[in-house]
Amino acid sequence: MEVYLDNNSTTQFDPKVKEVFCSSVDNFGNANVIHNQGIKTRAALNEAYDKIYDSLNASDDDDIIFTSSTTEGNNAVIKTFLDAFLRGSEKNHIISSVAEHASIKSPLNYCKSFGMEVTYIGTDENGLIRLEDLKNAITPKTALVSVLMASNETGAIQPIKEMAKICHGRDVPFHSDGAQAIGKIKVDLQDLGVDYFTWSAHKFHGPKGVGGLFIKAKAPYVPLIHGSKNVMGGKRAGSLYNNGIFAMAEAIKISNSTMNIAYIENHTKVLRDKLEAEILKIPDTKSYVPKEYRLNNIVVVSFRGIEGEAMLWDMNENGIYISTGSSCSSEDLEASAVVEALGEKTEIANATVMFALSKFTTEEEIDYVVEKLNVIVKRIREISMTYAKQDAFSVHLH
Repeated sequence: MEVYLDNNSTTQFDPKVKEVFCSSVDNFGNANVIHNQGIKTRAALNEAYDKIYDSLNASDDDDIIFTSSTTEGNNAVIKTFLDAFLRGSEKNHIISSVAEHASIKSPLNYCKSFGMEVTYIGTDENGLIRLEDLKNAITPKTALVSVLMASNETGAIQPIKEMAKICHGRDVPFHSDGAQAIGKIKVDLQDLGVDYFTWSAHKFHGPKGVGGLFIKAKAPYVPLIHGSKNVMGGKRAGSLYNNGIFAMAEAIKISNSTMNIAYIENHTKVLRDKLEAEILKIPDTKSYVPKEYRLNNIVVVSFRGIEGEAMLWDMNENGIYISTGSSCSSEDLEASAVVEALGEKTEIANATVMFALSKFTTEEEIDYVVEKLNVIVKRIREISMTYAKQDAFSVHLH
């Protein structure tokens, strides 16, 4: 049996989305031209736009830009404010969190190389940013606040709506990386009140290579990619990935529907809770972030005395695919920073592994994982040189 539990990394095609993706390949026209093929494609793109706007509850006055990924969207937002700074703006300060993805931290480092200042707010033991910390971090020179909606490493869900209100009260634009949110929790852009919101279709059972950037009406924006104007009015140049956009629109419609969110709550969460309960029956194990504060599909756990890579290797040999938060796979040691921020020791934070379920995960698969996991943990600990020596966990067991 093969069991895929790395759904915070990427997801399989939803069959309905795959059908749209494949069937629309023949709709190859360039939407910018006025012959029949172009007109046909433009009409299909308008339908896709309507589907996305309706599904995410964006206003007609807002912009949604088709991108290649969340990474591109994040860069576009951040570099909008770098552009303003380089043109003489006194706003030289950006606030973010220690829990951010590299697609936020890397462009922020780029901004710092030009003289901008960046503040990273820490999280509490539940993986959440304290609203008081955000209030205290904002200064008259703050140009932007960027906080991800849900962590890809711990599943912690941030209070985005409250953060947006704080920022707007100080006349500061607010951006949220929503890559892990769509398909797992309901996303209503007007209710959230964000100025910018970014996502990638492959995170919610759509195709790779296509994503979106929401820009609230009148929010500052400078194109990241310049070229000929297209249906996005010059806000993002380049010929459009037609069938990818059509498929993404279908994926958003399905994933952000009330029915899908209810299914995640009543099916995926139940299987996640079963898996977590069985894992915690194994001695010297610990999960992170209380369930009420994290996504319903993820378990992040440490097995004392077992390195994440060792666990991944053995699980892979048994056809079980998970991921690790270990910094051993990262040159900049950023992977452990999110778990360390919860109060965990570095050597244990580096050994965490993540089990990320999807709506396609079955109970049979979870039973198989539990069976193999008990055998694997026993085997690795018998040969571990650190298990007997490693200190206990730094933070309380959940």
